[in-house]
Amino acid sequence: MSQQGPIVVVANPESPALGPALAGIDVFPLIETGWPDAPDAVARLRPAAVIAIEAAANADALDDLARQAAAAEPYTPLIALDPGPALPSNVLPLASSGRTAARLTARLNTALRVRALHATLLRRLANAAAHVPLPADDPLHDATALLIGRGGAYPALSVALGERMGVVGALSIEAAAKHLNARELDGIVIGDGFTPRVVDAFLTVLSEDSRFRNLPVALATGTAPAAHYDLPNLEPMSGDPATVAAHAAPLIRQRAFEARIDRALKSIDVGGLLDPRTGLLTRDAFQRDFAAAVEDALGRGAGLAVARIAFAPGATSERVRLDAARILGRLMRRMDFATLDSHDAILIAFADASPRDAHMIARRLGSVLKHTLHGPGRSRGIDPRIAVAALLPDDTPASLLARLTNECRRAAS
Repeated sequence: MSQQGPIVVVANPESPALGPALAGIDVFPLIETGWPDAPDAVARLRPAAVIAIEAAANADALDDLARQAAAAEPYTPLIALDPGPALPSNVLPLASSGRTAARLTARLNTALRVRALHATLLRRLANAAAHVPLPADDPLHDATALLIGRGGAYPALSVALGERMGVVGALSIEAAAKHLNARELDGIVIGDGFTPRVVDAFLTVLSEDSRFRNLPVALATGTAPAAHYDLPNLEPMSGDPATVAAHAAPLIRQRAFEARIDRALKSIDVGGLLDPRTGLLTRDAFQRDFAAAVEDALGRGAGLAVARIAFAPGATSERVRLDAARILGRLMRRMDFATLDSHDAILIAFADASPRDAHMIARRLGSVLKHTLHGPGRSRGIDPRIAVAALLPDDTPASLLARLTNECRRAAS
């Protein structure tokens, strides 16, 4: 990681926190600078990361550094020790503790891995044969966090997080485990209502599973965990729900950005056939594959069906539709393929499937979405509309999709 560039440490020279915070991280080339000279140092050195100490006392300067880091490419992580309640969306918080140096090193390693992935993406985009359109909006716009809790602060915390990102709620650890296994999540926020023993068991399971080890985990109980967990993005947070949401958002944003990079790299690997937003086929690629699948099925006398999963107008946001597409991408059989069409509905082609099997699979997928997704605002869930059409001997790709459209209209009426 140290080969990426120097680490700029911004602090007042007399800062008592400077020594303990930097102890033990000599594996990185560190360049120290004061707050007044920080913008020039960052512009001149183009560091791999920036560490800001005593950030709460320099809130305006931190905002300027955040804008500077946000404009840099590749991704330049900015970590702030003990920031104030308000926090820019790209500043990673780190609360001081007895293990500050070890936690800072672990968080740096995780952030620099995201930076290396972004550098790889930029390089491959420049040399890619196919055009891969990347989303230009904030990664938080399609991020989803898992909120676990059942105490009095749970509703307010849900609202505060929901103003920034998608939120999935779980009132028990068992429900949280089901969400973790069923969908892609960009972070976890643990509220009150659980005993320290239950929280310890949950954090231990997370740290022992490579799928979840790098997930941001905001421990919004106001107390730091007593045990050491292999969770580099575990952060104890205190304060009102708005402060917790402001401090959790940058960590979740970084994870959502990493997931976006992963989808873009996979799209490049297959020549731009995958949509970086959803991980499903692009619309053009789906049309080509669908035409070939119809021709192959008719030639072999095999089964083929197509399903359309749509949502009631106004019942879902773009974030929810993208989330639904990514969930279905994980649940589909390997021989099936799908896309998010121009009407924000999901089309899925079921290869070698009889009408009965296709209806059964589509209903199961719809059931997962119904019990997993949550609509905008305070709505508790969504009810996907499902229509299925099976291939007939005299069908063409156009006629099969037209019949599917008719089925959708009948289902909606």
